[in-house]
Amino acid sequence: MIEPGKVNKQHDLHMRSRKQLELTGVQNVESFDSEEFLLHTELGHLTIRGNHLHIKNLSLENGMLSLEGNVHSLIYLDPGSQGKNKGLLGKLFK
Repeated sequence: MIEPGKVNKQHDLHMRSRKQLELTGVQNVESFDSEEFLLHTELGHLTIRGNHLHIKNLSLENGMLSLEGNVHSLIYLDPGSQGKNKGLLGKLFK
């Protein structure tokens, strides 16, 4: 049973051959360059690292993002661990 006032958050990620990513539930693109994307999703912050990364399609109204390039890593920052994470990501997402 879903409690009143709680919204069911949705975030999906589909990767093809580590070259194409399609994401839903994207709320904001914090920053990006050809080697790193910092995103705010429905389920927390996500860092995508690689090379030759670029946006293929972006619709924040629909929460959709498509990327192309060579994906090396996907890192989620757990919203409950902000006090524990003192690294670079912890400083960026205060």
